[in-house]
Amino acid sequence: MSASPIRIPLFPLAGALLFPRSQLPLHIFEPRYRAMIADAAASTARIGMIQPQGNDSGEIEHPPLYRVGCVGEIVGLEELGDGRFNIVVHGSTRFRLIAEADVGTDYRQADVDPNAFDDSEPDPLGLAQRAEVEREARRLGNAMGLTVDWEAVNRLDDEMLVNAIAQVAPFDVGAKQALLEEQSLAGRADLLVQLMQFLRMAHGGGESSPRLH
Repeated sequence: MSASPIRIPLFPLAGALLFPRSQLPLHIFEPRYRAMIADAAASTARIGMIQPQGNDSGEIEHPPLYRVGCVGEIVGLEELGDGRFNIVVHGSTRFRLIAEADVGTDYRQADVDPNAFDDSEPDPLGLAQRAEVEREARRLGNAMGLTVDWEAVNRLDDEMLVNAIAQVAPFDVGAKQALLEEQSLAGRADLLVQLMQFLRMAHGGGESSPRLH
């Protein structure tokens, strides 16, 4: 990734988080984003995943955006017969939005700083913190009545575990953004535990347990 600002097309999507080294499947159906994917596939094969602020309904045409997103490399692409796409993006690095660019496309583009975060592979979590993430994930899953393959979950490495829960858990947009912007994996894990505890209590899962660290 360049040390200078880069220009990328933006895909604002509330609740959709992409982290470095994680993947996200997407179904592309709006005409402007179909054009975006076609253009990206023909050039750099990358897009910027970013969340709109306070716009879960999608009713605002150009909502304000959070300032931090993640560059997604298109690693899987299936073009359907009616012009829609199924794609898979792989996170390469988080970015900080510098300024949107008025370039005449129906989709939004921006100049971004791809070196705003240290997204090298993180140190593993401590054993107690890893155990706490797993324990709260189980408690939340039970409170919400979810069927989860916990053996498969236990085989995930620390980064994959934390980021996967952050991606799929039904946190609000602001909470998900806070997880994305957290500088370290340990900090993200700590915040994730707190968010899972709050969500579990909201689903009648009982009182929060004492913290281990």
